[in-house]
Amino acid sequence: MTILRGRLALLLALLSAPGCAGGQGARTGASLPSFQRADTAALHRTLDSLAGAHHGVVGYTVHNLDTGERLERRGDETFPTASLIKVSVLVTVYDLVEKGTLGLDDPLTVLKIDKVGGSGLLQFMHDNSTITVHDAAWLMTTISDNTATNLLLDRIIIRRVWDKMEKLGLMHTKVHSKSFLRSASVAMDSSVKYGLGVTTPNEMARLFALLAEGKAVSPKADSAMLDILAHNENFEKLQRFVVGLDVPHKTGETNQVRTECGLFPLQSRVAYCVLTKENKDERYMIDNEAHVMMARMGDAIVRAWPRRPAPAATP
Repeated sequence: MTILRGRLALLLALLSAPGCAGGQGARTGASLPSFQRADTAALHRTLDSLAGAHHGVVGYTVHNLDTGERLERRGDETFPTASLIKVSVLVTVYDLVEKGTLGLDDPLTVLKIDKVGGSGLLQFMHDNSTITVHDAAWLMTTISDNTATNLLLDRIIIRRVWDKMEKLGLMHTKVHSKSFLRSASVAMDSSVKYGLGVTTPNEMARLFALLAEGKAVSPKADSAMLDILAHNENFEKLQRFVVGLDVPHKTGETNQVRTECGLFPLQSRVAYCVLTKENKDERYMIDNEAHVMMARMGDAIVRAWPRRPAPAATP
C-alpha cells in the first residue's frame, strides 16, 4: 500500500501543478503557488565541474517548468541516445491510440524471429506468446525490453516516430532502426554514427516538459505515460542518491554512451536531461565513471529546489 500511495501521490502532484497534464484551468482565477527559486549559479558551477572532470563528452539541460529557470551545457548538440529514444516510441504509440488507429489491448505475437538480445524478458519467453500493445509499452519503458520495442516499431512504423517528434518541434530526435537490428535502419549513415537513436539535451528535456504539461499527446495520455515512466527500474544514474521520490525517467547505455532524462516532481517541476558520449570507461558496472558523475548531478539538482510537503498519511 505504501508504494501504491507513493505512485498516487506522484500523479496527483504532477496533475495539480500549474499547466501540467489534467490540471490546466482547473481553478480559474485561483492564485498560483509561489515557487522557491534555486541558486542556479551555484548549481551551474557544480554541474559544469562534474561534466568538465568527466573522461568523455557531457551535455545537459535542466529546466524548471514553474519558475522558468534553465541551465544547459551543449544543449543543442546531438548525442547518441541508446535506449532513451524509446520515450519517443512510447509517445508515438499513445498518439496513435489517441487517434483510434491503434489499441492498447491490440495483441502482439512474439515469434522466434522477433527475439533479440540485450535487456528485457520477452527474449526468454516461449515462441508464439501473445502480449498486448500496453504490455509491450510497459516492458519497453520500465525494463527497456528490446524485443518489446521491436514489436511496437513493427506495428507503428519507424517513420511515424519521426513524424510525431517533428510535429512536436523536436527535429533532431530520431529512432533509426529496431533494437539490435541495424539492417532495419531507415537512415543508415546516422545509424552508424549514433546507433539506435539521436537527440539533443534540449529536445529530450522538452519532450518531458511536454509530457508534464499534457501537450505531448493529451492530458490523459500524458499522465498514463508519466506513470509508466515512473516505474522505470533503472536507478544507477541520476536516481542513485534520490530518496523518497517517484521520478518519471528513462535511461540508456552502450559501451561509450550513458544517458538519462526525466522529470523531478519537487515543489516545482524540473525537467532534466544528461547525455554522454565518447566515454573512456566502458564497463557495465554500477561504479562506471559516467554513472557516478550522473548520480552526483542528480543529487545536486534535487537539492537545489525544495520538495513538496509530504502528503498526510491516511489512517
